[in-house]
Amino acid sequence: MLKPVHLLTLKTVVRSGSFAVAARDLGCTASAVSQQISALEKESGLVLFEREAHGIRPTAAAHRLVDLGARVLAALDDLDHEVQELAGGATGRLRLGSFPTAGVRLVPPALSAFVASHPRAGIELEEGEPDELLDGLGNGDLDVAVVYEYGLSPRQWPEGLVRHLLLKEDLVLLRAKESGLSDRLPGLSRARWVTSREGTAGAESVVRLCAAAGFEAAVAFRSNNYDVVRELVSAGLGVAVVPGLGHAPSDTVEATRVAQRSAHRTVLALHRGENSNPLLGSMLDALRQAVPADEPFLHPSLAGLAGLAG
Repeated sequence: MLKPVHLLTLKTVVRSGSFAVAARDLGCTASAVSQQISALEKESGLVLFEREAHGIRPTAAAHRLVDLGARVLAALDDLDHEVQELAGGATGRLRLGSFPTAGVRLVPPALSAFVASHPRAGIELEEGEPDELLDGLGNGDLDVAVVYEYGLSPRQWPEGLVRHLLLKEDLVLLRAKESGLSDRLPGLSRARWVTSREGTAGAESVVRLCAAAGFEAAVAFRSNNYDVVRELVSAGLGVAVVPGLGHAPSDTVEATRVAQRSAHRTVLALHRGENSNPLLGSMLDALRQAVPADEPFLHPSLAGLAGLAG
């Protein structure tokens, strides 16, 4: 098989008309150029130069091979450019996973900034709960996963993952306006409750908050959709505790920060420690910049992108 470096050497010799001048242009010795041309003649079975007393003369076969090789060298030059852009993050692909609430509040502005700075890069988005996203990280289907952890239901993240703290959310007590219900948990022992699905970290946090306040919550409705939870509260069908990202100001719902210890949720970005995707840093930075800085129940992490090994 013909070697591209030999085709480049042939092109340079034909253009310059001299092994010595070609060697200077290529940054090597005349002997190295001569050896490459001899190797090309052997590989191709062609006579490429007529050796004369005062120099060399390219044959018709040499000129034709230069013409044919131009397409190969141009394609390799394009390939080299593409590889450099891929290595620098101008192109390539990144796969992001996120839990649904962050998919509403954090991911859209982060993706908008990412696409603006990397218009030729491919981006894929997958939605799921933390355990589902961890599977994607583990098998290589995801580069980055945005996950959460409740202070009242801490997690042990798998080894080999790097954690980037994005923000801490207050847990927020929601009550219908003019309901007359207390804005403190101990005063809600007889209220009906709206929580997320049984067995979720959010539902478990409500159980522990109410237990610390001295009662067992009477759960009437369950939904993992915070819009549904808020509408149920607005309709006077119960009270709820939601994380800061799950709260939206409403004329019909009162919101109060839960003051109990560990009443918070932490949002993190995770990736494998060995992930070398050149787009990774840009995506992490876009997620950090997407965290709202002026909302009462959201607190951007002072740690920013200071990764913590899992």
